[in-house]
Amino acid sequence: MFENFIKKAKEENKCIYLSIESSSSYWSKKMAQECEENRRVKELLEERFISLKIDKNERPDIERYYQKVYSLMNRHIGGVPLTIFLTENLQPFYAASYIAPYAIEQQLGFEELLRVISKKYITDYETLSKKGQEVLKYIEPKDEQIQATKLNLNIIKTIEKQTVELLDKEYGGFTKAPKFHNATLLELLLDVYLLENNQSILDAVTLTLDNMAKGGFYDVKNGGFFIYATKEDWSESYNVKTTYDNALLASLYLRAYQLTQKEWYKEVALKTIDFMINRRENSKLFKLKDEKYLCSWNALMVKTLFKAGAIDKRYHIYALETLEALLSTFYRNGMLYHVEETKAFLEDYTELGEALIVAYQYTIDESFLIMATQFSNLIIEHYYQHAKWVFSTNEFKIQETIYDKTLPSSVSSALSLLLSISSLVDINYKKFVFKTLELHSYNLMRQPISSPKLTQMVLRYLKDDVIIKSNVNLLKENMDKRERIRYPYILFKNSDDNAFQLCNSHSCYATEQSFDRIISHLESIV
Repeated sequence: MFENFIKKAKEENKCIYLSIESSSSYWSKKMAQECEENRRVKELLEERFISLKIDKNERPDIERYYQKVYSLMNRHIGGVPLTIFLTENLQPFYAASYIAPYAIEQQLGFEELLRVISKKYITDYETLSKKGQEVLKYIEPKDEQIQATKLNLNIIKTIEKQTVELLDKEYGGFTKAPKFHNATLLELLLDVYLLENNQSILDAVTLTLDNMAKGGFYDVKNGGFFIYATKEDWSESYNVKTTYDNALLASLYLRAYQLTQKEWYKEVALKTIDFMINRRENSKLFKLKDEKYLCSWNALMVKTLFKAGAIDKRYHIYALETLEALLSTFYRNGMLYHVEETKAFLEDYTELGEALIVAYQYTIDESFLIMATQFSNLIIEHYYQHAKWVFSTNEFKIQETIYDKTLPSSVSSALSLLLSISSLVDINYKKFVFKTLELHSYNLMRQPISSPKLTQMVLRYLKDDVIIKSNVNLLKENMDKRERIRYPYILFKNSDDNAFQLCNSHSCYATEQSFDRIISHLESIV
């Protein structure tokens, strides 16, 4: 996409001004209003720069790439907006986040900065170019010796200890203000509760869920959650809602309801989902104000809708509608797309792959499992590199991290997909899971709650899936009873049996004639 800008920059001998923004970012909007909408600034940008604006959600590959550039140049992590000045050959020589219209301490005001940079670009291009070349040398991570350690269930004790240390004992959550939801960490803690029956862990989750839903962070009147709360007690929210936050949180509250039977959790979850559904226009896809239709975000909603369908069948219909619309919109001629004509990233394949697994679990439709297997093969072929994963395969190729950010880490979602395929299709997929976990084992065993979804995958790998096999009719007849099984890693698998087989990812070890007997059998061994 940069070819035309590079050509124009060379022809006109101008610097490239790259602005990476987000529709949900207060500082992005503030900088646009204060600086870029100023008449003199507009004229200056048009006269002396080649300007390019990018939405971080539409092009997360570019945003991640230039966040790396920013970190290298400024020695700390950046945010949005992200402001990068580049040479005509895309060599970055200046990087900043929000820039005020006036000077603050050591930073020039935006207009003054533009004048200084444009002058230096003409008078001292070689210095800027050299600086950019030096930065680009360090973009690609160097191969480091793996500091592996043994993965074992002692990780649970570390999770419990770190949870107690970080938990806000009064209002829940794990940070001071501003308060973010930490949905993937709360999901991890629910797994730990089911495995250990540790009431204090469940209490930490319910304390957080209760306070998040009191109002402020949660929109009591209209439904749906805001992006964060500015106060420690989850009040005074930042007045923006996103599709991904509401998909993750509705799913979390549904799961908490299944475990605790607290009606309030069900009400919050379903009201949030209804808020999302009521804001769909003619499309069966989801987006909120200022958002675009994105593949990965809609895949999150598909998973949540199927889970809601276990409580109310009408959501099952919505789930199938959205999945059909998602595939017809974003999966064209064997190619998956992130948005419009932008090819998919690892997050799209993994989130959609997980959504297909969930769809298979609630429909026992083999076509969903077949497509999920195809996506598994594709991500291994194109995104997996010796236990590391790349986020994109285009010119902005950068290694994916293990940390959950806007969405859960694509590494952890990839492992979730591969573990399901290992249990349902072929155990050989599990070797890619092990290699990835081994690479990150040192950090995971010491700081498990820093990468909560990947830590979930450690527990799932060590404890293994429980696969219940039977014919389609028997599985569908007993689908509602699945929620009674107090084990976090349960999968249904279609077979020709007229009874129920109980299996792990390696072999089958019990046969029962009724699903109730399956539940009793599991209670005796789990």
